[in-house]
Amino acid sequence: MIAVASPGDDANRPNPSKASLSAAQCRFVELMQDINFGEFRDITIRNGEPVLEREPIRIREIKFGGDNGCRLERQCRDFVLKTQVVELLDWMHSIQNGVIESLEVKHGLPFRMFLRESSN
Repeated sequence: MIAVASPGDDANRPNPSKASLSAAQCRFVELMQDINFGEFRDITIRNGEPVLEREPIRIREIKFGGDNGCRLERQCRDFVLKTQVVELLDWMHSIQNGVIESLEVKHGLPFRMFLRESSN
C-alpha cells in the first residue's frame, strides 16, 4: 500500500515518489502519462496491484488543434506523485482482487473510475 490512509481520506501526509512504487504500479503510472487523455477498460487488480501481462484496453482521446502527446513527466525517472495517483493506488490496494471496469484519465492523471462489483 502506498499510504496509510483509506481511500478518500484527506489526511496530511506527504505523497510518495514514483521511485517508491512497485514495477506494476510504476508501469501503470507511465501508461496514464502516455495516454494523457482517454480511458482504460478492464484493469485487473490482483493482490492490490494492476495486472499488466495483458495491457488493459486503451481508448485515447484526440483533441484536434490540441496537444495529443504524452505527458512531459513521462521522461522523468522520479517525481512526487499527485494526490489523484496516490488515491487510485490506495483504491487498488483496498480492492485487492477485482476489476476496474473503466478508468478515465485527464492530463495523465486518474480522473474517474467505475468498479465492477458483485451483488453478494
